[in-house]
Amino acid sequence: MHSVPADSAQDVRGIIAQRDLVVDLIRTACVVLVVVVHVTMVGVAVSPDGIGVTSPLQDAAWYVPATWVGQVMPLFFAVGGFASAVGWRNTLARGGGARDFVATRLVRLFRPAVPLFAVLAVGLGIATALGTPAELLAEVAVGIGSPLWFLAAYGITQCCVPVMARLHERAPFRTLGVLLLLAAAVDALRFATGTAEVGLLNLGPVWLFAQQLGFLWADGWFARRSKVLLAVVALAGYALLVPLTSVGLWAPDMLQDLNPPMLPLALLAVSQVCLVQLVHRPLTRLMQTRPTQAAVFVLGRDGMAVYLWHLPLYIALNGVALVLAVPFPEPGSVSWWATRPIALVVVLAAAIGVARALRRWDRPLPRLSDGTDRPGWPVVAAAAVCTIGPAFVVMQWHLSFGVAVLGAVAVPIGVWLLGRTRPAGVAPAAGRTTHS
Repeated sequence: MHSVPADSAQDVRGIIAQRDLVVDLIRTACVVLVVVVHVTMVGVAVSPDGIGVTSPLQDAAWYVPATWVGQVMPLFFAVGGFASAVGWRNTLARGGGARDFVATRLVRLFRPAVPLFAVLAVGLGIATALGTPAELLAEVAVGIGSPLWFLAAYGITQCCVPVMARLHERAPFRTLGVLLLLAAAVDALRFATGTAEVGLLNLGPVWLFAQQLGFLWADGWFARRSKVLLAVVALAGYALLVPLTSVGLWAPDMLQDLNPPMLPLALLAVSQVCLVQLVHRPLTRLMQTRPTQAAVFVLGRDGMAVYLWHLPLYIALNGVALVLAVPFPEPGSVSWWATRPIALVVVLAAAIGVARALRRWDRPLPRLSDGTDRPGWPVVAAAAVCTIGPAFVVMQWHLSFGVAVLGAVAVPIGVWLLGRTRPAGVAPAAGRTTHS
């Protein structure tokens, strides 16, 4: 393994030596907001005609403008970029390289998904064997699997961190500009061809753009800007969204622009990061209070597990309530909305309980010991396909019994491959990543 001089490891444009607790707060808040969206978006209706699933949130008159605030995935990827920048620099500082970073990040991301895919495969298999109506089962499966797109998109950006970090070091704003132009070009090609699948190409430019903003954030670039400039840029981003979403190409619904991701989300990322920096000081004071630290510690420590399990648990809890003949308020009614805080607390508590029970699946990959190295790039690439592939299939073709089985088999294989080590120096020198 190659070492990096201590002075150069600490000298890369504003490396943050101490942990920024605001980043932890934002990450946790994003996860909680995703849960809030789902417990308000999915309503179970019981009528003489049977059981139906509605979406009260999307029926609300204020829904579309609310997505300009509630669509936090661009900010989530920017926060991920902050963490990735710090993690990449730490990897280099301890003598690691690109393969070490990618393997470590993919295991941390996908290991919590192993038990989820196993449970989904068993559950969907049992439901199919019991003769559950195919239409109802497909609707439930689509809902349960909808959050899994994040694993594919985030996994792709993590694999790109070593390359994108180098581009950021050489030309940060040129890199951002190229990514923005690529995102616009992909959308233009999608609109010109009328082929929605073309939009999948924007899994790269849009989310990498948000990640690069996170690199700037980790550099302290936003912290060095004046509050006036941050406010102007944030307002400009939102102002640009108005004509952009009014021409009939991009939807004003920011959730509709999510899969595949589209250009408006990149502009939203800029505004969101600027707004966070505007309130960074009060958020820092908030994070100095014990209740906030406790909440962030409890929810943030199991953030990925909470994200992965909250929707399956929410649907399962609704199923248990149906079996127990618990009365359901009419979705969208005043009483239904009044029960949403209760639903949120119950789902979060259940998700945290499951996360604690499955804690062994959320442990990070141990650091390399002296004289060992990660597998070569062919193995890492194969493992990336095994881990990211099933989530990508869910994103594109939705969850089903077969896809759940694919994930239950492929993801553990990928995690196992990434966790293997070999004696250092076995691979050719070209397979290593150096830093100067």
